Amino acid sequence: MRWFLIIGCLLSLNGYSQLKDYTLGPKGDTLNGTDQQGKKQGKWVLRYEQMRGEPGYEEEGEFKNDRKEGTWRKYTLMGDVFGIENYRWGFKDGLSQYFNLNGDLAKEETWRAFNPDKLYDTVDIEDPAHPDQFTKVIVKNEGSSLKNGPFKYYNPGTGAVIKTEFWRLGQLQDGSNPANPAAGAATTKRVSDSTAAAAGKGKPKEVLDFEKKNTGKKKIKVRDGSTGN
Repeated sequence: MRWFLIIGCLLSLNGYSQLKDYTLGPKGDTLNGTDQQGKKQGKWVLRYEQMRGEPGYEEEGEFKNDRKEGTWRKYTLMGDVFGIENYRWGFKDGLSQYFNLNGDLAKEETWRAFNPDKLYDTVDIEDPAHPDQFTKVIVKNEGSSLKNGPFKYYNPGTGAVIKTEFWRLGQLQDGSNPANPAAGAATTKRVSDSTAAAAGKGKPKEVLDFEKKNTGKKKIKVRDGSTGN
């Protein structure tokens, strides 16, 4: 038994020796450690005090080489969980969930993180209209995370989904927000613009150039070669 204790102590000391600074939690676990290069490593607990009317909160999770990694939980200063986020390479990745003060699910988000150590990355994009169908897309890596997938908003009282948005690499897709009249209006406008553009294709290039040049000026009747009453 004595040898097991000695070996355990040596392993523990060896683990601490890899860290330049750290604190011990209430249960004796190592927290808020930084290595010899000053990079955050292992389990961390961060606290943010109330500022400019914004409520304070705490968050806990793990750092790997100064980047958030894995699941992080956010707590009110009263100790209630209000957010569960997943990280990769220091950026949000996968599912994030947020709760109200009663613990009811209020919102779900889907994110896609990009490895900041790569110049380009390959992404599998799911077709919102055809689940389980994916297209591979090569994108330039900006070293961040983008909204990518469904964003769901819930009625905390009933748990029913009241709005869903579909995002693809940071771009809101058509057909999102079916319960949002503004989204429908935006879609209608895009369709109208497309129709107008299609109609304009029938005009000669010279007429289109003339109309563009005289946009905003007094209306001038232009002969476009068409016939009519």
